[in-house]
Amino acid sequence: MKIKAAEFVMSNSDVAKCPTARLPEYAFIGRSNVGKSSLINMLMQRKNLAKTSGRPGKTQLINHFLINKNWHLVDLPGYGYAKVSKKSKKTFQKFITEYFKNREQLVSAFVLVDCRHEPQTIDLEFMEWLGENQLPFAIIFTKADKLKPKALERNLKAYQEKMLESWVEMPQYFVTSSTHATGRDEVLNYIEQVNAALDLS
Repeated sequence: MKIKAAEFVMSNSDVAKCPTARLPEYAFIGRSNVGKSSLINMLMQRKNLAKTSGRPGKTQLINHFLINKNWHLVDLPGYGYAKVSKKSKKTFQKFITEYFKNREQLVSAFVLVDCRHEPQTIDLEFMEWLGENQLPFAIIFTKADKLKPKALERNLKAYQEKMLESWVEMPQYFVTSSTHATGRDEVLNYIEQVNAALDLS
């Protein structure tokens, strides 16, 4: 897939106010500081499409971007560690849940996982919640450039073993590096294939 156009549409915290267009949506979500904004910018080849920040927990709204005029990329707040008040954390965790449960345009979530760490309970629980609610998702392992190939292989194997304790099979996954654009084609081709299989008429 070639990215010909990527434009910001809107930010809000009310699922009812999300775009009404019947375009397929792909939601990107992960723990704070997982490298989500950098990944989105790398995929779209835009420097500042998604705002990157040294301060985890920066994204606190549902952000819609229109890609190639025919699908939406949705940047969702990170869960877990974030330097925001308990009250605002509770608020945005609520609208994340509402978004996933009520957004009919949602085709798939991409759950971002930092490949340098061992499986985190918060990620595993979130994926379990998606599974229980029959919400399709794929995993994107980020920051692959931060590990040597053997260590990366070892971490991915450990992750798969952990996932297979509660899943029949490992969900679709991608290994990425925002620094080296690793995995870019694979993620975009996957979205293109899913879009092609949908009836977009």
